[in-house]
Amino acid sequence: MAASAEGREGLGRQIERRSIDYVPEDERHGKVWHQGPFWFLGNFQFFTITIGFIGPGLGLSLGWSILAGTLGILFGTLFMAFHAIQGAQLGLPQMIQSRGQFGYRGVLLPLVATFFTFVAFNVVDSVLISAGLGGLFGWNGTVVIVAIAVIAALFAIYGHDYLHTLFRVLFYISLPLYVVLTVAIFLGGAGGNGSSPGAFTWIAFMAQFTASASYNITYAPYVSDYSRYLPRYTRPRAIIAAVFFGASGSAVWLISLGAWLATRLEATDALVSLRDAGDAVFTGLGVVLALSSVAALVATMGINAYGAMLTTVTAIDAVKKVEPTRRLRVITILALAVLWVAVSLSISAGAVDVLFAALIMMLYLLSPWTAVNLIDYFFVRHGRYAITELFVPGGLYGTWAWRGITAFLVGLAASIPFWVLPGIWTAPLGNVLQGIDIAWLVGLIVSGATYYVLSRSLDVEAEGAEVRASEQKLEGDPTGAPSV
Repeated sequence: MAASAEGREGLGRQIERRSIDYVPEDERHGKVWHQGPFWFLGNFQFFTITIGFIGPGLGLSLGWSILAGTLGILFGTLFMAFHAIQGAQLGLPQMIQSRGQFGYRGVLLPLVATFFTFVAFNVVDSVLISAGLGGLFGWNGTVVIVAIAVIAALFAIYGHDYLHTLFRVLFYISLPLYVVLTVAIFLGGAGGNGSSPGAFTWIAFMAQFTASASYNITYAPYVSDYSRYLPRYTRPRAIIAAVFFGASGSAVWLISLGAWLATRLEATDALVSLRDAGDAVFTGLGVVLALSSVAALVATMGINAYGAMLTTVTAIDAVKKVEPTRRLRVITILALAVLWVAVSLSISAGAVDVLFAALIMMLYLLSPWTAVNLIDYFFVRHGRYAITELFVPGGLYGTWAWRGITAFLVGLAASIPFWVLPGIWTAPLGNVLQGIDIAWLVGLIVSGATYYVLSRSLDVEAEGAEVRASEQKLEGDPTGAPSV
């Protein structure tokens, strides 16, 4: 599946060559420490601040909102961080590896969920940025949405290394700005009326917890896309730690900041309130903070577009074999940009309502997938896969792998009676629990347990010969591309 000469040369050498194909060892150039700033910056923007509005918006106090947000982020990041190992050890995008659990075409089932995730994130990001910049500067919303789509698509087209570099640059720019604001808040120099309205309710606490947990769980389908250029024998603990502390640290920080803005400044718009708090420290800080936050969120839209491209090409390849050329990558990303721009321009609901509904729905869809994937990787196959067979229709992992598909559907079905979609629909058991949302947890546990039980009949030892043959084939192919 090596890229063709046309794909390598037709659009310039600077555009990343790889997409859904295997990254050979001699092209592995990443560094573990890069994962920390990358995922830190991924959450270091005002989208994250908006998550902190959810608890206070339902009457939860500042302290309880911070606790719920922190616990949710720590829980969700665990799943995200463990997926990161797969990229380095296998050298594959996340959803190609998922063929091992769902089959060559069966992977289309979770691909629907991941595609929705990427597009929904970019739609919500576009709505938030458009509303925020409109509130700050009165900029035309349509122009803003189109402009940020062009920028995000451009970085996605140039790919992995450019995205990593962009994120590190924005990390070093943003970090000192938020440090200044946070110190000012503790010293009482960022405005606010000093009150902390609200109380504790389980419904509000679980709403804040669920939204926070889903925030980082929804990174799971593409976290290994950005670790697949790491050396194969990188220590797993190092990768887990870098991703976990990077992604959770910034999210806990800014969700807490969002809860403070919502309770102390009665904020309803994250970008406007960030500007106001910054300018209370000294004139001009607020605008710089707001613009750096927008830049970080546009960069995050770039990684969403990159992940959506990998998902889309994987889906196309599941139906009809394709050459993963640069040209295909560019066309796919441009088509995706048109799609999310069109949807963004049609959104009329309030930004926070759109955000919350999208996050909850994404969590319901992704929880069964992440459970199946991690159980298979760590407890069934223990990280040993015949990589070349993942590119063979009807090969070792089958066309439709019934165990993974069954576990996914059983978990999703088990979660439906517990669904809580505020303002849209609450399922019967969700009403019994007074709106406390445990649907995602039910899907996670049921899918994981179902897959583990079904996999007891899987003869993993018999796969050993194929795994060894795959290793030999990859070592003997200087391009690192599986021959299919």
